[in-house]
Amino acid sequence: MSENNKAILEAANAAIAEGNNEGFLSFCADDMEWTFVGDKTLKGKEAVRQWMATTYVEPPKFMVANFIAEDDFVTALGDITMKDADGKAAHYSYCDVWRFRGGKIVELRAFVIKTSV
Repeated sequence: MSENNKAILEAANAAIAEGNNEGFLSFCADDMEWTFVGDKTLKGKEAVRQWMATTYVEPPKFMVANFIAEDDFVTALGDITMKDADGKAAHYSYCDVWRFRGGKIVELRAFVIKTSV
């Protein structure tokens, strides 16, 4: 199960990298919940869709250092670069903990820190 979840997350991330937000969302449960630790929580696929529409105007660039899969969880460690509100590249390091149910993404706990290059 954990290797299958890892493959699902890799495919979902590939969709984001291609700018295909709906492709990403096809891997998600309707009742998904995203928590950006220390910031906000998005409840439901529609809330995530709206966040992606404003945040991922241009597809982000991911560099995943590690995927760690166990049971219903996949943890991704890496770096991401995306445009900020001023259109300038902003760099972050992250640790995302994803939970799956029945082959769908149901939860994200994202620990994100802005970094300099």
